[in-house]
Amino acid sequence: MNLNTPLPLLGGLSAAEFMRDYWQRKPLLVRQALPGFSPLLTRAQLFELAQQPDVESRLVIGHDQGRRDWQFKRGPFKRRDLPKLNEPDWTVLVQGVDGHDERVAALMHQFRFVPDARLDDLMISYASNGGGVGPHFDSYDVFLIQAHGKRHWRIGKQKDLSLLDGVPLKILANFKAQQEWVLEPGDMLYLPPRYAHDGIAVGECMTYSVGFRAPQNGELARELLMRLSEDTEDSVGEAMYQDADQAAVTHPAAVPQSLLAFAQNALARALQDPKDLGRALGEYLSEPKANVWFEAGTAARKFRAVRLDRRSRMLYDKHHVFLNGESWRAAGADAKLMRLLADQRFLNSDQLSLASEQARMLLSDWCEAGWLHAVR
Repeated sequence: MNLNTPLPLLGGLSAAEFMRDYWQRKPLLVRQALPGFSPLLTRAQLFELAQQPDVESRLVIGHDQGRRDWQFKRGPFKRRDLPKLNEPDWTVLVQGVDGHDERVAALMHQFRFVPDARLDDLMISYASNGGGVGPHFDSYDVFLIQAHGKRHWRIGKQKDLSLLDGVPLKILANFKAQQEWVLEPGDMLYLPPRYAHDGIAVGECMTYSVGFRAPQNGELARELLMRLSEDTEDSVGEAMYQDADQAAVTHPAAVPQSLLAFAQNALARALQDPKDLGRALGEYLSEPKANVWFEAGTAARKFRAVRLDRRSRMLYDKHHVFLNGESWRAAGADAKLMRLLADQRFLNSDQLSLASEQARMLLSDWCEAGWLHAVR
């Protein structure tokens, strides 16, 4: 992708301009970002996904007109669990649809001018007339694409993020809109994190939401420490604590300062190699969600081309390649090839001809795991 080419998806902005001027800064409304766009899944197909136990789905009933009788339920849902189509004020939200449909995955991949490490998934919401989830804010960036019908959006940048009490949703108590629009099929609205918004269906409505992951400090530290702990004996060594200079004590329950210093040194040694930290970070960022699974494939040593499975998350850094929570050290020509696979999500025959025997064996293993698919 040429980062300086104007994109209809971004209203004529280039990817470089959007990331410089809008990303995490201010909203952007794009009329006809996807001209002629129509739903990639029918209503019936979306409801079928909501019935599957390995698909995250939610049902929200209610509207923000001073009422506090909002209802919230988690799926899976049989069709009889959902309200009738002619009943107003209800919404079904189906998460991670990109993992179940190639067309939806291809749509999400149009946003890969943002690093894959940040790209999360695509959610589809179906709403009857008046349906919505109430005024709220997200802690992550989101692109809201209107797929069917109309939705009335109100947005505002406000400091008061207090929530209503006694409702099962995180609904803003004092939402104040500053701008509002009605989006029609093909229109798109980008919102930065913590930007308050409220979308209400005008008639039957389907909206696609491309969301991004933003790890929290505590979550990230916990995950990295857990992964680093698996190899601590190799990186830190097996030296035992010694205290030949320890004097007799009158407060035996007090932790010796020398033992605290020993522990601090052990932890510092575990974190001293940036390659280890990079490996742990890449494994964490490429880990699929818990409800993602792969069908085992067939090992193949001869293939004309290969493509990543739509559910596969593949990343890399200077020293590693990462795929679905696992890591491999990579250097030389094979490293360049694997990075190309991660960026393109496929390799053609000319590119594969440069692979070493070891690289081909690794690609074959990934095919057997279902992470990669061979094109013969």
